Amino acid sequence: MTDVTRITQNPAVMGGKPCIRGMRVTVGMIVGQIDAGRSIEDLLEDYPYLDRDDILAALRYAGRA
Repeated sequence: MTDVTRITQNPAVMGGKPCIRGMRVTVGMIVGQIDAGRSIEDLLEDYPYLDRDDILAALRYAGRA
């Protein structure tokens, strides 16, 4: 597994919310989708520019917050 270096924060991107690799995909969005019952596979289909390690990093980041 990779560490949370995939999570970035930049005031110019999504108001500084934690995002995946500087993209406009927030940790909160990932966690919200998982909480709503979506699977990692569902998210990978919906967001083909993400990979499994991105999603796992977001979940680890949220767990530490």
